[in-house]
This record gives sequence, C-alpha cells and structure tokens, in this order.
Amino acid sequence: MPCLRMGSLYDGPDLRKRPANPPEAHMNKLATTIITLGLMATPGLAQESAGTSPSISSVGEAMGKCVADREVAGAVTLVATPERIAHMDATGKADIAGARAMRPDTIFWIASMTKPITATAVMMMQDEGKLSVEDPVEKHLPEFKGLKDREGKPVAVTIRHLLTHTSGMAEATPAEARGIKDLAGLMPVYVGKPVQFPPGSKWAYCQSGINTAARIVEVASGMPFDRFLERRLTGPLGMKDTTFYLNEGQVPRLATSYRRGKEGELNATPVSILYGKPPTSRDRFPAANGGLFSTAPDYARFCRMILNGGELDGRRYVKPESVALMTSVQTGDLKTGFTPGNGWGLGWAVTREPQGITAMLSPGTFGHGGAYGTQAWIDPIKKRAYILMIQRADYPNSDASPVRKAFQEAAAAALDGSK
Repeated sequence: MPCLRMGSLYDGPDLRKRPANPPEAHMNKLATTIITLGLMATPGLAQESAGTSPSISSVGEAMGKCVADREVAGAVTLVATPERIAHMDATGKADIAGARAMRPDTIFWIASMTKPITATAVMMMQDEGKLSVEDPVEKHLPEFKGLKDREGKPVAVTIRHLLTHTSGMAEATPAEARGIKDLAGLMPVYVGKPVQFPPGSKWAYCQSGINTAARIVEVASGMPFDRFLERRLTGPLGMKDTTFYLNEGQVPRLATSYRRGKEGELNATPVSILYGKPPTSRDRFPAANGGLFSTAPDYARFCRMILNGGELDGRRYVKPESVALMTSVQTGDLKTGFTPGNGWGLGWAVTREPQGITAMLSPGTFGHGGAYGTQAWIDPIKKRAYILMIQRADYPNSDASPVRKAFQEAAAAALDGSK
C-alpha cells in the first residue's frame, strides 16, 4: 500500500542496561510469532477474520513504503482489543545517524495524546466526589475569580469548558512557559490574560485549559500531577515507560524526532516541549497538555482499560459512566477538531461522521493525536484501538498524516477481512 501524500485539512497550532538492538528482520519475525501465538490462544479473535494473520505483513508493507518515501524514519504500529494486543510491528529506524532500529519498546514523545490521560485523571477525581466537571474552576482555584474578558468583565469557566476546549482562555507564550517549574506557576499567567470569547460559545484548541484541569487534580488529590499519574493510573496500569521525565536508562530508547528538508531528507530536530532541556530534566512543569513520553505497548494498556469501560486485569480505574461521558460528544453542534466530521468529548476527540482519514473507523470512534504524528483511536463498535508511534515534527496537520491513513487502512482492511 502506498504512503500517499495528503494536503493539510487544517493549518493550526498546535538504569537498566538494554540489550543491543537486534536486526529489524529478527524483530519483525518475533512480533509475528507473538501475534500468531496470541491468535492461536484466542479462538474468538482468530475467527474475527481470515485476514487477521496477513494484517501483520500488510501493515508492515504500508509502513515500509512510508519509510522508503522518507515520510518518517520509522514507526511502531499496534492494534489492541479489550483482551490483548492483536498486532504489533516495528519498522525502520528510531535514529538514522546511529542506525538504531525501531523496536516495540522504543519511546516516543506522545505530545497531545497526554490529554486523554489528563481527562481520565479528572474523571477519577469526580468518581471520588472530589469535584464535578460542572464546577466553576474558581471553586478549586480561587485565583480564577480574577479571570476577565477583553472588556474587563468577570468570566466564569467550568471544568467542562476546560476539557472540551470551549473555555476561551488565552495561552502562555513559550517565553513565559519556559521558566515555570510547576502547574501552580502557570495559573497566574492564564488568569492575567483576557478570555477570548464567551465560554461554551465556540471551540478553540486550548493548552491552558488542559493544564488548568491538571492543576485542579493536584488540588483535589493533594499530589503533584506527575506523582498522581504514577501512583493512581500509569503505575498501576503497568505503563512503566510513560512519564514526563525519562530516567537515564530510558534515554537510549527515545526515538529521534525529524523534520523534512528541502530535498525531502529527514533532519533531526529537538522535542519542542523540552525547551532545550534534556528529557531527564525535572526543571520544568509536568505538561498535562502534551508532556508525556510513552511506548506503543504502554499506551495500549491505557486504551484497553478504556475499551473495558474503565477496568483492566480486575482493577477498576474509572467508572463506566465516566468513560462514556468522556468519550461521547459534549460540544453539541460546534465545529471542532482538525479533520472533518468530529465532535469533542471531555479530553477526547470523537468521530461523528467517518470520512477521509477516518473513513475506515466506526461512528463514535474516539481518540487523540500528537504534534509529532503519534495517534491513538479507539473504535468502540469493532472493539479495537489503533496506535501509531512516529516522530515527524513538521506535518501541517498530524491528524491527517499519510502515515496514519496508510496504517489505519491496512490494519482495518486486514482485520475486517476485506481486500
């Protein structure tokens, strides 16, 4: 399957030693073996379609074409069901100059794929009665009593507004954010800027709203946001490589980020969220809007928990009704998102009308993309999560990347048994 180029649909913002990298062919064979064994052990999954086994090769071919076309240096692709991983493969290089092969445990900056995790943390606090998404922000953060519009009139923003990108709040500039060490330090910056439109009246992708929601989690839980996630969500889920701050043992597994040059070559580029600091540095706030690093298998555990209605391996993290609220449209008829046919839930994009890049997904599919092309989309009808890990910095619209299209088309066609 060719990795076709697509025009932009939206021009917007947006300790342990590891073994030596094995050859890619060996890793692909290993991944195939793992998947095949999983299918053999699961009659229901094996019967889903006769094309399940070929999905490994067809997705690998599609990603190999994207690598050959220099769309990306490499990719990790994964499809999960509520019970297990149904497909996983690694293609290309995690670092071109070092000839480091992409591996299933390669670590990526997942950027805005952090947002659904932040929203889940908020819902965990609601489930415990420590907040409601209908609460005005000032109930938990008194400084927000000073929030005003452009005319100087007081503005009341709710937690729901924060999670649906309908707050109208202004952003911190990179220069302002660079020197801030914790989420509490961001709040005066946000409050000091006028709200851009009446809350709830329109949708505008908003980093400040998500960071404010995480600050509320800190106040409600009594823990810094990164510690809350580690103790209550990512840690218990077994997401051992999901963190705002990498340790020294994880750094060698971090994929290099790239952007395309004038001749189509891929040139290494920094991770923008780090502001020039190393990924191990804690001299920066835990960016709940887009600061997490993760792996495909790690994020799959989070997706499987959501697919299971908030439970995984016998442990409940969030109530089923809270999952349903997060992952259904909460923005009415407002135009939202970076691709056509979307609505917005609480921290999640929701595919209302599949088309184009989402044509192979069911109505009601929900998920989120990241600035450097990472994607995770959960189809609640077919009970699948499609996870794509790449590191390409300069897509005008990463949600509409040709790599995402090639992956989803190949995976869906194989699993559905279509030609």
